[in-house]
Amino acid sequence: MQHRALVGLGNPGDRYRNTRHNVGWMVLEQAVRRWNADPFKTRGKADTTSLRRGELKVHLIKPLTFMNLSGQALHALRRETGIEPAHVLCITDDFALPLGQLRLRESGSAGGHNGLKSLIAELGTNAFPRLRTGIGPVPEGWDPADFVLGRFAAAESEALSAMVERSVDCIETWMDRGAAAAMNGFNR
Repeated sequence: MQHRALVGLGNPGDRYRNTRHNVGWMVLEQAVRRWNADPFKTRGKADTTSLRRGELKVHLIKPLTFMNLSGQALHALRRETGIEPAHVLCITDDFALPLGQLRLRESGSAGGHNGLKSLIAELGTNAFPRLRTGIGPVPEGWDPADFVLGRFAAAESEALSAMVERSVDCIETWMDRGAAAAMNGFNR
């Protein structure tokens, strides 16, 4: 049985629910609904669930460590399964991308994103895939930290819902057909 991990970045607590920084959690919650997976349960430093998808055992992970320590949530899973970094897909927000745009990469820098920095530290490499979901642009005069911790406007709800659905489509393509097919299909 091969393992895959989907790590949706976000922050715990009602204060952060439905904020731009929690898009990774929104995507995993939609995946659970679409795939009829068991509900998330708290296990160590994360809310997790898992399911079988063909020959894969897929672990969905929402770190409870706050964004800056997201990598810690992977430690127990890596110890149990030996999962390779190339099989860990991180789903995160990106204010440099317009709302609705997706960008899947097989590796790369943290780009100033503290959640990605923590995952790179835990995995010991930046060679793991990440799906960046567009939440931008940051309005002129806004502090990016305030922007990412803000909630989506009502006028953005349709674009947000469509992006979350497309993100799950992209993840399915990544698992079923590989990164190249997913990048060709969703990096627009």
